[in-house]
Amino acid sequence: MNKPFAQRCQDLVKVIEDFPAKELHTIFPWLVESIFGSLDGVLAGWNLRSLQGRVSPVEYSVAMEFLDPGGGPMMKLVYKLQAEDYKFDFPVSYLPGPVKASIQERVLPDSPLYHNKVQLPAPGGLGLHLALNPFEYYMFFFALSLITQKPLPGALHIRTSDCAYFILVDRYLSWFLPTEGSVLPPLSSSPGGPSPSPAPRTPAMPFASYGLHHTSLLKRHVSHQTSVNADPASHEIWRSETLLQVFVEMWLHHYSLEMYQKMQSPHAKESFMPSEEHVLAVRLLLKHLHAFSNSLRPEQASPSAHSHAASPLEEFKRAAVPRFVQQKLYLFLQHCFGHWPLDASFRAVLEMWLSYLQPWRYAPEKQALSSDSQARGVSERWAPFVQENLLIYTKLFLGFLSRALRTDLVSPKNALMVFRVAKVFAQPNLAEMIQRGEALGPELRKLVIPHRQHRLFTAPTFTGSFLSSWPPAVTDASFKVKSHVYSLEGQDCKYTPMFGPEVRALLSEAQLAQLTLALGTAQDENGKKQLPDCVVGEDGLILTPLGRYQIINGLRRFDIEYQGDSELQPIRSYEIASLVRLLFRLSSAINHRFAGQMAALCSRADFLGSFCRYHLLEPGLSGRRLLSPVGRGRAANRARGPRLSLRFLGSYRTLLTLLLAFFVASLFCVGPLLCALLLVLGYVLYAVAMTLLTERGKLHQL
Repeated sequence: MNKPFAQRCQDLVKVIEDFPAKELHTIFPWLVESIFGSLDGVLAGWNLRSLQGRVSPVEYSVAMEFLDPGGGPMMKLVYKLQAEDYKFDFPVSYLPGPVKASIQERVLPDSPLYHNKVQLPAPGGLGLHLALNPFEYYMFFFALSLITQKPLPGALHIRTSDCAYFILVDRYLSWFLPTEGSVLPPLSSSPGGPSPSPAPRTPAMPFASYGLHHTSLLKRHVSHQTSVNADPASHEIWRSETLLQVFVEMWLHHYSLEMYQKMQSPHAKESFMPSEEHVLAVRLLLKHLHAFSNSLRPEQASPSAHSHAASPLEEFKRAAVPRFVQQKLYLFLQHCFGHWPLDASFRAVLEMWLSYLQPWRYAPEKQALSSDSQARGVSERWAPFVQENLLIYTKLFLGFLSRALRTDLVSPKNALMVFRVAKVFAQPNLAEMIQRGEALGPELRKLVIPHRQHRLFTAPTFTGSFLSSWPPAVTDASFKVKSHVYSLEGQDCKYTPMFGPEVRALLSEAQLAQLTLALGTAQDENGKKQLPDCVVGEDGLILTPLGRYQIINGLRRFDIEYQGDSELQPIRSYEIASLVRLLFRLSSAINHRFAGQMAALCSRADFLGSFCRYHLLEPGLSGRRLLSPVGRGRAANRARGPRLSLRFLGSYRTLLTLLLAFFVASLFCVGPLLCALLLVLGYVLYAVAMTLLTERGKLHQL
């Protein structure tokens, strides 16, 4: 471990090739942790998220070759251990929240990824853990390193697409979820040696029913895990299934339906917040899954055309998105839309959402389309996808609309996001497809789906393949849309149509007219800019939705004035801080020492009293413009006695004026002492005049 990185990897390659699996399996967990870092984030590993080819070309090239899925030394080690059927313990405590909670309650998660793997804690031994085969163990660490490993301080300006980790994600997806051909078998770990046999899969479910959610939903106790009955016909894709399930579980399954419903409360506290890199990795996964599913042969694309002659890979292509991704992605997006900061970083979430909404962008025929065919809009072949993902189009659109109304649209980055969404939803035929799906909206409340059975700590009987008791694929579009809505939102959901009157009332013509008028720089009768739109309530001014929009977008604002004690207001940028503090202490000492005398002088009714009141009393608060009605009730309590204020001498402006006056006086051969006397005399004359004018103004008001 003390050798240079390249030499270290060369030594590891020699160890992997020369030593038998019996000895290699003892160092395998250590090696995986040294590459991807520890699950608690303490050990950083190889920092694949910060490793770039243009910055560290040698280390980058060595790491990518070592971890290559098509024949890299690390994959050879995985398959070498796989052939011997070794198992490795993975702590349940590091799994995503819903999975961890389910297993800790002794209930098997719905995903088949965990079946036959949960190990109950032995007395004095480890806690709950999973017994994983080498490929699963490797992929668990690889996927979780995106979440557990924090980026280095200097990695903030690194382009994600150039990082070794994200390039490896793309390579693994391309290798194990190929868009052309089939998944290549694992290479033999040694020349002439036996090819490693695939790990036993969990009992395989028929892919024809992958697109639906189980109607019985029996909850199985972890002590009643079914025995493995591997399906030989599907051995060729067990790695593809594992890779996809691991990525989906580790990256998306951080929120359950129950947790999502609790998160609707404004007082709910969030336990997991994805990073921008996390979202970018999910988008990469979604884009590849669309390309993977769209590479299906046309005769195998429809569930009704499913036949026993279809290969497991073709069946898996059709089932991958609806079976494994849809529900978890919906909850993941719902959380991001509701909790992501209102800034430009939301662009990553937005593009992930828009990528999922447009599978036609990743269809093989897209590159061959002419401009005329593109002008015709979204093909009707995508109508089933739109209907089966209706909520991801409609409810998330409403979530984005809510964000947009609270966002600073003066910012070009925020305005661009609105434009991107509008451009996608304005594609010809797309709105019509959504409306056809929403035509079932009024009937959704009438849909009756069999209630879920109670959580029974018993296992269903499996005969032949996993979940073979699932219903056949449903071709009725009406039931598809309804079951989709209830599977994502729960039995008590109330669907709000995207094109219904409730949503249209959010960007109404009256409000649009107001917003249009607000875009100008309208002025009131006095030529001043108008205040934001608001109403007067019991506790003061209350902004209307239009007023909030005006403030957020910088169209209007309140004129803020300091209305507290003038001596205690914050030090301004045009004042000398140390001098202001010194003058405040001096004036405070004088005011404390001569408070009685100043009060007596100000109470006199002659000219001397008026002269002292002009200098020692602040202007009446009644003459100030109070900005909040709340202040009126407190104004009477703010009256202060006479006091001397020397703060004006701490201003750069005052000192510069005095220096300029002495400089001009010196040009006329007037000394500093005489100049000071002239300034004092001039001010006394000015103060006498102002005193007379002030008193005359008061008499006129009376």
